[in-house]
Amino acid sequence: MIFAPKSKLVMIGDSITDCERARPIGEGLFGAVGRSYVSFIEGFLTAIHPAHAIRVVNMGNSGDTVLNLQARWQTDVVDLKPDWLSIMIGVNDVWRQFDLPRQTEIHVGLNAYEKTLLSLATKTRPQLQGLIIMAPFYLEPNREDPMRARMDEYGAIARSVAQKTDALFIDTQAAFEPVLAHMHANAIAWDRVHPNLTGHAVIARAFLNAIGVPM
Repeated sequence: MIFAPKSKLVMIGDSITDCERARPIGEGLFGAVGRSYVSFIEGFLTAIHPAHAIRVVNMGNSGDTVLNLQARWQTDVVDLKPDWLSIMIGVNDVWRQFDLPRQTEIHVGLNAYEKTLLSLATKTRPQLQGLIIMAPFYLEPNREDPMRARMDEYGAIARSVAQKTDALFIDTQAAFEPVLAHMHANAIAWDRVHPNLTGHAVIARAFLNAIGVPM
């Protein structure tokens, strides 16, 4: 496993990460990390590598775009002094372009997404032992679907930012493909965005495999 003993892992993102995590800090007793893929990751890290005593902190916030992350970056990332940081953002940056197409003032275009994500990753990377960037996803197997096609563009940017900042990239969209070959998207996420238990398990498995905890 790539995490050193006693490492602190902060995981930041939107509602897919959030999932009822505790406020202000998603760490501690009584399900403080929420019910997302973060809880699976914390559980398996503790069960498989108990001696490592990895701290997992959930700082997801429902509805966030990359611009919202930028606004809370100091308090929700820098001040927490993580050893490792995981970022998964982009779903709302894309979704608002489709469910609220006329409210263009809240849209986050490709250029703004890339500029902001790259800036956050670049300035924070030197303070970390490691950075993980996870692609945003849309659970639609038809790649020609307009929202899926747009999400793939944002995923490509996330991959590019990871390459530029020496970050580990996790292609969460690709992680869902074997499951979507056997299950309808609605059986994994009713709105094709917010995963159920199976969907969160898929994300957690991809994450754990990427950090050297085979699942």
